[in-house]
Amino acid sequence: KGVRAIIIGQQRAMAQRDGVVMVGRDIGSVVLPDAELKIFLTASLEERARRRYGELIERFGPDNPALPSMEKVLEDIRRRDYIDRNNLQQAGDAVVINTDHLSISQVLEVIHRYLESST
Repeated sequence: KGVRAIIIGQQRAMAQRDGVVMVGRDIGSVVLPDAELKIFLTASLEERARRRYGELIERFGPDNPALPSMEKVLEDIRRRDYIDRNNLQQAGDAVVINTDHLSISQVLEVIHRYLESST
């Protein structure tokens, strides 16, 4: 068995024991396709790059030479999107939430409402 197959088995066993929240690019489509509630968070390429760039500024500092340019961050995310489109699938029955104009607390509120309505 490959490492991936072992990990998927462990994730499925964990989900059977208790209610869990799992995060991952293929949790709803591969790991737990029968999950009660699947949430797929999305945001525009530009918004994701802006957020990531902000995280990198916090980590490295705005004047650090190790800080990549905004253009580099945008290109890295664009490349990752291309790989994901060709390798991963969003679960067809997932609730899609566009987070472009939502704060983290607002996203959590939306998820909480879906969770309450699914139980």
